[in-house]
Amino acid sequence: MTTPPRLSSSAISGMRTLSPAERRHAIAQATSLPPESLAPLFSAGALPHTVADGMIENVLGTFELPLGVATNFIVNGREYLVPMAVEEPSVVAAASYMAKLARPHGGFQVSTTAPIMRAQIQVLGLSDPHGARARLLRHRAEIIATANSKDTVLVGLGGGCKDIEVHLFPDTPIGPMLVLHLLVDVRDAMGANAVNTMAEMLAPRIEAITGGAVRLRILSNLADRRVVTANLRLPVAALDTAALTGADVAQGIVEACTLALIDPYRAATHNKGIMNGIDPVVLATGNDWRAIEAGAHAYAARNGRYSALTTWELAADGHLVGTLEMPMAVGIVGGATRTHPGAQAALQLMGINSAEELGHVIAAVGLAQNMAALRALATEGIQRGHMRLHARNIAITAGATGADIARVADAIVAAGDITVAHARHVLGS
Repeated sequence: MTTPPRLSSSAISGMRTLSPAERRHAIAQATSLPPESLAPLFSAGALPHTVADGMIENVLGTFELPLGVATNFIVNGREYLVPMAVEEPSVVAAASYMAKLARPHGGFQVSTTAPIMRAQIQVLGLSDPHGARARLLRHRAEIIATANSKDTVLVGLGGGCKDIEVHLFPDTPIGPMLVLHLLVDVRDAMGANAVNTMAEMLAPRIEAITGGAVRLRILSNLADRRVVTANLRLPVAALDTAALTGADVAQGIVEACTLALIDPYRAATHNKGIMNGIDPVVLATGNDWRAIEAGAHAYAARNGRYSALTTWELAADGHLVGTLEMPMAVGIVGGATRTHPGAQAALQLMGINSAEELGHVIAAVGLAQNMAALRALATEGIQRGHMRLHARNIAITAGATGADIARVADAIVAAGDITVAHARHVLGS
């Protein structure tokens, strides 16, 4: 992948009031990328049917989602324009606004652990599971070397199988069970193909060492060794509104988050809001959003009780501090990230050079989205702002087209009656 020009600023004012064509021009100007690089993001039919037909089975066509761009993001000192593929109104606007609040205060700081993925090899039929575990550990070096013999390219890039773990389940409905974990550094890949191939190749040797029968040989999407941590610090004055002081808003954010930390019913919605920001970027870059979702929710329940993926605190110096921690198994090589023209254009737009960097940006958007939701809950409530942005969808549902969409949307918002019935009345008047 060629290194794109560094973005000077992700702060593009007035994006909401521009036409799609004007937004495309503004993005092209800001990035200094050649038009052909961004064309797959700007045009319908960017995924040819011939390419789609090679990606999945029984292809009939393609399905499009709105693609927006979140502005104002600074992550680890670098500016980013972030593509987001999502159908829900208010998501892109909320992320952009929270990033705007964070800009003067350093934006988002993000770090991640090594890109370690797990492959699981399930072994059944053992009369001596503890002895089998000991035998596997004695053969640790051999197992690692054999796994790495299958992927010399990955090893040459500094990755490959780094270690093993052996987990015992002595009492299950089908008898004693042993599960061998391969811990594989997958570098800039998501890693599923690499770890699955290693697990399947090792199965006969694992049977020989343990004397058992291998069944499942597959990755785990609970990537708890590949964890990203995003952090944000804001002076509470940055949260001032016309009706509330920033201190009141910050206190409300902390109180709302506390409920999500202790109550799984709230935590489910809290974490869904985080994924409102994360999934659209994962999708736009051709990554597996289902794997990210599965890993996130499993991680949220890793201590035996489902809880929030973020914490919000008031520091001694009066700053509001937000932290997001979750698995982030994304890649920039292989799969749809390589075959989908739009995914390649999305990575070009962000100027992404590694899977680690992509994970940093995605986590920052997730934390921004979470702050937006909690801020709304602590102030006007979720529905008022959401419905205001949803008004265009209401207008379209009522039958508005062209210039009438904006006219009807503005009218129903002004009237405070954002319903299809009122939109039809305005449309007919």
